[in-house]
Amino acid sequence: MSWTALLLVVCAAFIHAGWNLLSKRAAMAGAHFVFAYSFFAILFYFPITLWVVFTQGNMPWTSETITCLVLSALLHMCYSLSLQKGYQVADLSVVYPIARGTGPMLSSIGAFILLGEPVRPLGVLGILLVVMGILLIATQGRLRRFFSPAALTGVRWGMQTGILIAAYTVVDAYGVKVLLISPFLLDWFSNVLRLGMLAPFIAKRGRAGFVKFKPYWKLAAAVGLLSPMSYILVLQALSMGAPLSMVAPAREMSMMAGTLLGMVVLREKANVWSLLGCAIMISGVIALTSGPAA
Repeated sequence: MSWTALLLVVCAAFIHAGWNLLSKRAAMAGAHFVFAYSFFAILFYFPITLWVVFTQGNMPWTSETITCLVLSALLHMCYSLSLQKGYQVADLSVVYPIARGTGPMLSSIGAFILLGEPVRPLGVLGILLVVMGILLIATQGRLRRFFSPAALTGVRWGMQTGILIAAYTVVDAYGVKVLLISPFLLDWFSNVLRLGMLAPFIAKRGRAGFVKFKPYWKLAAAVGLLSPMSYILVLQALSMGAPLSMVAPAREMSMMAGTLLGMVVLREKANVWSLLGCAIMISGVIALTSGPAA
């Protein structure tokens, strides 16, 4: 992975940490929040999408690209709903690390099997170190909590969400690397389709759902701006030739970014397990970026 691609992924990680913090605050708004921030994303990025179409040309509308877009939208929607539901019914400190830990591992396996990326021992070590860092940061070293009966629901939702992360990551990587779809177009059309898929469900809930959502519209606008930005940077790194098996784990530096932002901006007390997790995660990213790139 080139330094330019790594820089894009690092920037994406910090932006992701910011919007995910906002999303957690609106967990109880559920599907209406997902619908709203998808709407804002479409609105905010429409001018850029038009600019990309006019300057780079529209993507070829083949059956393969349409299938990729529909599948991407479906998986992103299921991921968003799964994450919001997981936050509602289980402990966030269990759901989130399980999801973000299993996601990059399964994405990398998908890259090896489906995209034909070579398996590098140093890369595998890097993936494992990143996952270990995620778990230490999220649990403050209390890994036993994952095995308690009370945490079982959170583990299930975290695993389900992680599988969906891996699925949409592999599909989107195929879109930008093989089908050569512009990252802007892939993300924007995916949001349009996701909005259409959610519309019947939102309409069925009627006015009551929007009343419940009303306090969160500013958060939805912020997430609608930041979420596509972070993911487009990741897709851009992939389109530049960075291997998915490196990018997927490296983007989980958002966990480290969130920890560091909490210490610097919110003046949170430095925790030895969090700092150790950050150090292990940095070691993992160094291992991922070392050696020959695929």
